[in-house]
Amino acid sequence: MQADKASYKKSSFGPAFLFLDSSRRQALAVYYAFCRLMDDIADEPNVPDPQGQLNFWRAETERVFQGKPQTQLGRDMAQAAQTFGMLPDRFLLLIEGMEADLQGRRYATLAELEWYLYRVAGIVGLATLDILGVKGSKADNLARSLGFAVQTTNIVRDVHEDAAAGRVYLPADLLGKYGLTPQDVLQNTRPEKLAQALRGMAEISKAYYTQAQAVLSTVAWRKALPCRIMGCVYRANLAKIEAAGFVFDKKIKLTRFEKIKIIVYALFNRLS
Repeated sequence: MQADKASYKKSSFGPAFLFLDSSRRQALAVYYAFCRLMDDIADEPNVPDPQGQLNFWRAETERVFQGKPQTQLGRDMAQAAQTFGMLPDRFLLLIEGMEADLQGRRYATLAELEWYLYRVAGIVGLATLDILGVKGSKADNLARSLGFAVQTTNIVRDVHEDAAAGRVYLPADLLGKYGLTPQDVLQNTRPEKLAQALRGMAEISKAYYTQAQAVLSTVAWRKALPCRIMGCVYRANLAKIEAAGFVFDKKIKLTRFEKIKIIVYALFNRLS
């Protein structure tokens, strides 16, 4: 599979790229291309030997940090990592998260789910903040809170799509609270109960957004702007799902016009 450095333009991350200088935009596009490629390897049907491909990219990441990349994406990764001080874990932990997807791993509790959230979202946040020039404890706290907020929003939004792929990310104890099992989610046999469980996950997501807001208020406005935009976009998507009562057959997404309104909002208001 090939990486596409323009793929971010079609994603929910796209608006966050708009206000970056060219060097940061290019580096973030490279990192997003890596993320997109790893995700496609784990998610797309008929990918030949997905574990083998992830193994290759683990080895390629090691070569990147040894100064010996073999691919164009690897060379681009090396340049971004050198320019913005990105550590190997920004790439390697994401691969671990994709391996969990390949294995169909499920999570008994929120604490177990956070292991996964850190690898597929928290570490992405840290890489993004490397590129934005935010380091230290603020970066750690913001990457975790906003990354977890975004990914739990994805879990709510993509519940039926994930179920079609045989995946359930809602923690077993949350499902049990509403008398559900993973099999109920896979078959969507009790949609009214699933809506309650999704509402419960949405409340967890909102708590992460609240934590992110507290950290964002301490970060320089311009540096934090892409994070503010991303947070506002995903929070609005969660609100749209909530307005539908958490009952839906097709993925609920924001329209282009809705995203434009949110960008304007993010320019003048704090994440809420």
